Amino acid sequence: MTIYQPLFPNSKVSKNTVPPESTEQFTSCQKLETPEDWKQTVEQLFYLQHSSHLLMAIIDPQTLTVHYANQSFCHVCQLNPALLGAETGLSVNPQRSYKNIEVADRPLNGLNLKIQDLFPHWDHLTLEKLYRYHLLHKILKQDYGIDLQSLQLLDQSVIAILNCPETLKQKFIRIWLNSDLLQIKRRDPKQDEFAHFKLKLIPVSEREAWFSHPENFNQLAQQLTLDHYQIEGVLLLEGLEITRPEKMRRITYQLISRDLTTQSDYWEQIERQLNSLFSVNNCLLLRIQGQEAKLSLSLNNCTTAPIIYSLDTLNDSPIIQAVQQNQVLNIPDLRQQCPTDFERHLRKLHVRSLLLIPLVIQSVNLKGSQQILGVVGLTSDRPNHFTLNDVKNAQELIPAFITAFCHSLQQQFTKLRNIHPSVEWRFLQEAERRSWGFKPETIVFETVYPLYGISDIRSSSEQRNCAIKEDLLEQFQLAINIVEVLCETQDSALGEQLKQDLQNYLTQLHAEINVEIEMSATDYLEKHLEIYFDYFSQCNTQVQKALKQYEQACDNEHGCIYKARSKYDEMLHQITDNLQQTWTNWQKQMQTIIPHYYDMEISDGMDHIIYAGKSIDSRFTSFHIRSLRYEQLRAMCDCARSLFKLKSEHKITLDLVHLVLVQHTPIDIFHDENTEGIFSVRGTRDIRYEIVKKRIDKGIDKETKTRITQSGMITIVYSTEEEREEYEQYLRYLHREGWVTDKIEFGVVDPLPGVSGLNYARVAVIGNG
Repeated sequence: MTIYQPLFPNSKVSKNTVPPESTEQFTSCQKLETPEDWKQTVEQLFYLQHSSHLLMAIIDPQTLTVHYANQSFCHVCQLNPALLGAETGLSVNPQRSYKNIEVADRPLNGLNLKIQDLFPHWDHLTLEKLYRYHLLHKILKQDYGIDLQSLQLLDQSVIAILNCPETLKQKFIRIWLNSDLLQIKRRDPKQDEFAHFKLKLIPVSEREAWFSHPENFNQLAQQLTLDHYQIEGVLLLEGLEITRPEKMRRITYQLISRDLTTQSDYWEQIERQLNSLFSVNNCLLLRIQGQEAKLSLSLNNCTTAPIIYSLDTLNDSPIIQAVQQNQVLNIPDLRQQCPTDFERHLRKLHVRSLLLIPLVIQSVNLKGSQQILGVVGLTSDRPNHFTLNDVKNAQELIPAFITAFCHSLQQQFTKLRNIHPSVEWRFLQEAERRSWGFKPETIVFETVYPLYGISDIRSSSEQRNCAIKEDLLEQFQLAINIVEVLCETQDSALGEQLKQDLQNYLTQLHAEINVEIEMSATDYLEKHLEIYFDYFSQCNTQVQKALKQYEQACDNEHGCIYKARSKYDEMLHQITDNLQQTWTNWQKQMQTIIPHYYDMEISDGMDHIIYAGKSIDSRFTSFHIRSLRYEQLRAMCDCARSLFKLKSEHKITLDLVHLVLVQHTPIDIFHDENTEGIFSVRGTRDIRYEIVKKRIDKGIDKETKTRITQSGMITIVYSTEEEREEYEQYLRYLHREGWVTDKIEFGVVDPLPGVSGLNYARVAVIGNG
């Protein structure tokens, strides 16, 4: 076969790298006989690339096996350098003239080094897919008259990922293919795998647009059947190691990606990539808040408790210098520069080198003012570890770091649980402010009306204690049975003592029970009875039978008898699930009245809180608040009815009580970032309301000393005559709708610690009939 081609006209090799005496050879059209002539040409080309960073290899187009490779290729791929002369077919001596280079008789065929073996991992596009693009480009041009040169499809590159087993690090290689020396011919002209695409019928004016669509071209590449073609010539592979810039690109992408910042191990991923790029031992974060500096030995400052320094003690620290100059600062050796407690603490952690990356935002509202997000530190246990390239790379990462930390500040709000849609806008607004460098502001909703209610299981603690007692008595009785059978069938002084101890413990359980006894009783059996099970299993059949009964009764996930408690837990689950579903349905309707904040908490029952006002929705009026109050009462009646139904179906035996706390005076609420809750109340007057909320469910009647809440009834607690009149009106409406009876009971709440002057009205809820 004879090939007439310019030698690699699109190669990454510059003409300037070629000796003058050979320039003419490389720029002219040559007649290359295969395989001898192109070996000579490749040899000359590889000699010119001996000291280059460019990786070069000649690939067999049929098997994608490496025939020849230059020294850079062998070095990056960790091939034995001796193979360059012994196996590759090229014997290169850099001190010789290219004319004296000898070509060995054997290429790399004997090693059978395939590209997929050398580069098993690819980023997105694989070399095989890129190779198909090249073949398809030639087929379209010679068989269909479609020239796609303008789409620059052959200029694409792929990135190979090399895992180095010795260093456990990755290398990234950008690879191009040159297919100019390939010839491809269809074996059977009648065999056209692209026939159904009707390529020749695509108008010339529409071709470029059609082939520009990635899906169309990919379908053609997948449809390409290599067995239908005869492929001759050689494939040139060119590559460059791009490990450092690729790592920089990946870290930058991860830092600026909003989607990735939501992942739980986000900062751990960033640390791993920083450790790889800078070859460091650890990362740290220093946050400056007010007059304090908080040091975390991780970029995720939530994982460990920070070490707190007074800002005054860091005046001489290079950290302050880095922040003031807003420049990356390299500390070559902490032994020589250790002025404050911060550096001395790092020395105790065996840190020798330190690279400080300040994260400073220039405020947009005040000229010359700035917000300090923090200082990222990279540490090494070796002195003089960081280079000028490290400083340069760290400086380039600062904008991406700032973006990531701003996203994290926003997520302090957006990731909070139970951010209700009605108030979410304010949290997002504040997050946006902070991301632009404004000073943080407290999120406050002023003059909002609270609506608080409780649906509580009456005597839930006593009910659970009874269930605990029932289970423990049964388990202890089974335990006593084992020891009794043992003592009846053989003489055992220890067994007699064990029996008496168990009987004494059983007597105590009859007298008193609580959660603490629940834990201690199970622990007692484990330490004083179950440790002898290996012995009991060797005793006579009567003892073994008693032991089996005990073990079968305790064979569950709790490891003890849990029948009565399981029944109680199931009833509790049915009640809370029913309450939650009922309130969820009512909330959908109530939100249509006007958007308002709503939250619920589930425990032994359910309590809910509603906040409504102009600061949440500017359309708010007195009609809205009265509508919400009435709907709250209707929802509470529906909750009571749903529990009546469960009880009538014998699914529960527990009783529920319902209470609404009235507050006509609006309050101010704010988001306290130092507490778990979404909102806290502000001001002495408003705190009184919070106190009443926490204590009112235990309220008793001042005269009768009985609980103000009763099973199957709704209790409304109020303070003023105005509140009483409004809610009497609501109760009349409820009676008119058939929710409650017309009999209203009134009373005075016995003064609570810190709270007095409360009254209540109570009405029975009517069932569904």
